[in-house]
Amino acid sequence: MVKYQTQPLDQTFAALADPTRRAILARLLDGPAPVTELASPFDMSLPAVSKHLQVLARAGLLIQVRDGRTRRCELVPGPMEAAADWIAHYRHFWEGQLGALAVYLEAGESEGNEP
Repeated sequence: MVKYQTQPLDQTFAALADPTRRAILARLLDGPAPVTELASPFDMSLPAVSKHLQVLARAGLLIQVRDGRTRRCELVPGPMEAAADWIAHYRHFWEGQLGALAVYLEAGESEGNEP
């Protein structure tokens, strides 16, 4: 069985649970961006966006780099890859379980019995 460190995964999934943070990460797929650019699509204050960025940074999903008077954010893919690996592991398990259920139900139908 695959062993996972739960705290980094917990932080990753907690960070991804918010649609604002997911939108920020989606924007960072295009490349690094200043905080003001990341904040512009949202109807919230710059400090509120900064709190979202702090959550993403604590989860290791982005880094903030000082560039003179501005802060630039960059995506860090590692934690996302770990989460994808965790999901893939359980996806395999559930596909097997659902496949066995489908076989059972098909066997019941072919015998003329209601499942």
